[in-house]
Amino acid sequence: MDEKLTEDLNRIIDGECIKTVFQPIVSLRDGSSLGHEALSRMTCDTSIRNPEQLFQAAGESDRLWDLELLCRTTALKTAFLNSEHAAYEKKLFLNVNPNIMHDDKFRQGFTCQYLKQYGIRPENIIFEITERNAVADMQGFVGTVEHYKGQNYHIAVDDAGAGYSGLNLIGDIRPHYIKLDMNLIRGIDRDNIRYALVKSMVELSQTAGICLIAEGVETRRELVTLVDLGVQYAQGYFLCRPDEEIRDADPAVKDLILELNRRKKHVLGTQASNIYISNICTPTQTIPPEMKVETVFDKLKNDPDAFGCCVVKDGAVLGVVTKSHFVLQLSGRYGFSLHQNKPVSFLMDTDFLSVESTTPINAVSNAAMSRPPEKLYDFIVVTRDGKYLGTVTIKDLLQKTTEIEVVNAKYQNPLTGLPGNVLIEHKISQCLACEKPYCVIYFDIDNFKAYNDVYGFENGDSVIKLLADVLQEHLPNDQFVGHVGGDDFVAVMQCEAGREYCERVIGDFRQRILKFYNPQDVRNGYIIAENRKGRREKFPLISISAAGILDRNARFHDRLELTEELARLKKKSKQQKGDSICWL
Repeated sequence: MDEKLTEDLNRIIDGECIKTVFQPIVSLRDGSSLGHEALSRMTCDTSIRNPEQLFQAAGESDRLWDLELLCRTTALKTAFLNSEHAAYEKKLFLNVNPNIMHDDKFRQGFTCQYLKQYGIRPENIIFEITERNAVADMQGFVGTVEHYKGQNYHIAVDDAGAGYSGLNLIGDIRPHYIKLDMNLIRGIDRDNIRYALVKSMVELSQTAGICLIAEGVETRRELVTLVDLGVQYAQGYFLCRPDEEIRDADPAVKDLILELNRRKKHVLGTQASNIYISNICTPTQTIPPEMKVETVFDKLKNDPDAFGCCVVKDGAVLGVVTKSHFVLQLSGRYGFSLHQNKPVSFLMDTDFLSVESTTPINAVSNAAMSRPPEKLYDFIVVTRDGKYLGTVTIKDLLQKTTEIEVVNAKYQNPLTGLPGNVLIEHKISQCLACEKPYCVIYFDIDNFKAYNDVYGFENGDSVIKLLADVLQEHLPNDQFVGHVGGDDFVAVMQCEAGREYCERVIGDFRQRILKFYNPQDVRNGYIIAENRKGRREKFPLISISAAGILDRNARFHDRLELTEELARLKKKSKQQKGDSICWL
């Protein structure tokens, strides 16, 4: 190795010219910090340009262990000092060269002595192993990794997607975390291949129980895309830059992550007619009407991701500038020279689609697709109380409506279109968690099997749809009703609305169900069908049995306890003749 490099390497190691900076690993569910990655930085000027070259030089000079020990102990000590001389309690991600993990000095020296010194538990240490580093003895390496796992250390595969051996490495060592390389994340919001690759990794992580960490998140759009895909964690300059102080994500980023998840949960299991366009609205750059055409042109030219901008004055949107139309207006022999010094208001489009923030997504989609061909793909302006709020691109609009359709197909009952079991359980769990008064009502159709036997399954399905319609028609605003399956339904709402809602549903259904019988059966007040023993028997006309729980004092601590009580009440209700309800 070059004599100068050797000299600089020795100066760095022997002079302990290393410091540690920390970058948070941020949850894409709530913006909290899972932990921090400890990054080593040189504190003196040398011919060694970056950490990669430093570790390469250490390997060639047989000083890899010395460098690793310096970097790791510096990281532990700095984390300890940052925690005000208390044990660091979050996850600490440490980059470790796979080849050094075999070293007995590493096993015995680092993993025992220094962790005890700073009071850090092994389960809070994550060894990051990069797939870029070749491991000569893979079988022996896998055994080494298992050794550390057995001592409660956790393992992360770093830079996944940066090389060609990553999947084999993941399959061999079965890590707790996979860190997606920044080159895979960069521009994921506009690259279909990267999007598809990360989507497949999300599915892998969910199946294998491995957490994903997206590295190098630098833009808002990248973050939005990762949240939508379901990636669990992320780090990058957009979230927080590395710093010698241990910091969390910027508060504004935390708020954005919470809002994105709120929107995502709002979409889950709801109809497009109930989702407002504000849920997918993005704040974009605005320009004043007096800005020169040349300045606007330069802004659009220098931002390849820009699709245009809104011309706004005092909060009101006066017009829009779309990149394609704007460039077309300035094309030709004299287009630019004629207009460059004019205010942008001279060329802005005043005939644009603008909608209020509370407009349902399906209504916006219909309006957007009804525009003339030349405006079909123009972005949509969103306002709140007449003031500019943001924009929605046609791509985002179509993507969200498609997502809603897929989610609905997955979580809704195919017969009635109402939310199914997954969403019913989710709604009840929300009520239990918030510890506010709530009401749960279980509806069941009596004598339904006998009706099916006499009138057939198609008419039976129509009866189920009738009850679904009645339940929805009388449902108070912003309350919930779901279809368990068969002839069973569950409504969840505020306590004060429960009793009146139940009475309205039973009364309306009692009148409308008669249309599903022939006149003779209505006059008789019964139908004749075979019972479960095969004997013909008179069965009353269909009625409703309901069981309701009014929980004002958080009596139930888990969903199982509540549903068991509902089942008991429903059984009691069905023992009564005709329409009935039992309350608790």
